[in-house]
Amino acid sequence: MIKRFFIIVALFSTVLAAAQEGTSSPYSYYGIGLTKFKGTVENQSMGGLSIFSDSIHVNLRNPAAYGKLKLTTYTVGGSHTRTNMETSSESESAQNTSLDYLAIGIPTGKLNFGLGLIPFTSVGYRIEDQNNDVSNRFTGRGGMNKVFLTTSYAFTEDFSLGVDVNYNFGNVQNSRTFFERNIQYGTRQINRTDLSGFNLNFGADYRKRIAPNLNLHAAAIYSPAMDITTNRMTNTSRVQVNNAGDIAVLPGSTDVNLPERQVSLPGQYTLGGGIGKPNKWFVGAEYTAIQAAEFNLNAGPSTLPFAYEDAAQYRLGGFYVPNYTSMTNYLNRIVYRAGIRFEETGLNLNNESINEFGISFGLGLPAGSNFSNANLGFEYGQRGTTNSGLIKENFFKLSLSLSLSERWFLQRRFD
Repeated sequence: MIKRFFIIVALFSTVLAAAQEGTSSPYSYYGIGLTKFKGTVENQSMGGLSIFSDSIHVNLRNPAAYGKLKLTTYTVGGSHTRTNMETSSESESAQNTSLDYLAIGIPTGKLNFGLGLIPFTSVGYRIEDQNNDVSNRFTGRGGMNKVFLTTSYAFTEDFSLGVDVNYNFGNVQNSRTFFERNIQYGTRQINRTDLSGFNLNFGADYRKRIAPNLNLHAAAIYSPAMDITTNRMTNTSRVQVNNAGDIAVLPGSTDVNLPERQVSLPGQYTLGGGIGKPNKWFVGAEYTAIQAAEFNLNAGPSTLPFAYEDAAQYRLGGFYVPNYTSMTNYLNRIVYRAGIRFEETGLNLNNESINEFGISFGLGLPAGSNFSNANLGFEYGQRGTTNSGLIKENFFKLSLSLSLSERWFLQRRFD
């Protein structure tokens, strides 16, 4: 199984390097892009909840959740998103398909491990802004990825602590092409920012039986603010539009390498709790606070005044299983999930806070032996506003993941 996992990692990395655009949002222009990773499909289908953990699913948002694993589990997930963008006077649509995560969880007893790869933020947009005399074209792509190593220690069956060590890497490329009426040549400026550095996530996971067949669940996650290194290069060139309507770059471009600098990734913490009947139902809620006002990376020139501000996020969700031991009715063993979320992104444009809302549903489909399963997730959401000349996005997201389990480290006995 581990050999198969590393083959998948190699293929995943190749595809990731070739196509990093996991969004079609103009709001991804700012900073290092929109936060793409919202957890596994199981998390996303419950409004993004990270507080529930069990023995057969990898929870990529809380490192302490690995302490619950009893089977070696690897998971891979992807999604397809269709977005409709509208202003007060017009609308456009876009769609994109992306790989969202790849990970493995390895239980060895009380001390469990995990590793994986996550495209964490994403940049992807194409915007044209025209008035009578000036035309601006903006495009962007890229994002920041994470390779992580997790360790979690289960002090008891009900309490565990964990830590993620993340190596962040990637690049963000933003391009602006500027034309003026009655002037033959235009100007194109490309800003490329390479990102690299480490950060940590700490987690705690607690469960307590408070009544027969009723458990209390609680979890906490803390990510301290940590610096990453940025290296920026700016390319400026003269351009013109050829007969085919394409932009041709003329000789004589100028490259400028800017000094290396440190950028602080915002610190954040999450607190959550819930109740549930084992293998039957669960409902929970959580709150996240993000110190986004400390973030200080600008992608390039902006036509709008913008700033970063501290943000809060709220999630509510749960699941229901009719009868997980049913041998005669497959539908009774399906996990039915649902949730809702409201998230402040921390971005402020034209004195308007850019917020995001989503309502989600999902199915956990048993597949084969050893508790393997496939997971489907559906989410409808909104981002932004049409106030102050901004863009409102309505999106529908379809997600699919596989969670494959296998028992390792068996001690074999022979008579």
